[in-house]
Amino acid sequence: MNRREAVQYISLLVGGTVIGGNFFLQGCKSKTGVSMTFTDADVSLLDEIADTILPSTKTPGAKAAKVGQFITVMVNDCYEAPDQKIFHEGLAKIDDASNKKNGKSFLESTPQQRHDLLMDLEKDASDYRKKMATYYQSLTDKEKQDLVLKKNFTGEDPMEVKMREFPNYYYVMLKQLTLLGYFTSEIGCTQAMRYVETPGRFDGCIPYKKGDKAFAL
Repeated sequence: MNRREAVQYISLLVGGTVIGGNFFLQGCKSKTGVSMTFTDADVSLLDEIADTILPSTKTPGAKAAKVGQFITVMVNDCYEAPDQKIFHEGLAKIDDASNKKNGKSFLESTPQQRHDLLMDLEKDASDYRKKMATYYQSLTDKEKQDLVLKKNFTGEDPMEVKMREFPNYYYVMLKQLTLLGYFTSEIGCTQAMRYVETPGRFDGCIPYKKGDKAFAL
């Protein structure tokens, strides 16, 4: 799976534009040149959050794929300063939410408590996206056309920009980066999906059985 396919795949999974996706495709740092420091504790927290989103099952999970470290690189190299700020503040909000819900930090919580906390954030994000969809449907054809023109001109989806008003937007970032990091890792490509290192020819009619893994390439 190449970078562009990975970004498209994650966009389908999360139902929105991948933040920093354009810079990821270009393989270069964001034009701001701004980066915020991640501590070893931050990386550990990111690994545990990612592993709660994508835990080990029949295949290794996000922590085994070192998704936490991937996330720090993506945030520093591909996020603009405002999104970096939202993301870093979001890490603190995760612990605040955990302390409020479970009386202890995210790392101190049990796997089930971690799961339940993230499911709360997932529901909030889903509800907000439905609200955004309703807002979009209320627009006139001219207003929708203007949004498309603006997206084509700036390269950024205006609806996704508006999504940043969501108080728990940091969770959307975390989920996107977890999926992107995992499915572009060696573990994600070769174990979570079917990997063909050197395809001999294109065959557009391969039998599929329910439950088969997607192809990585």
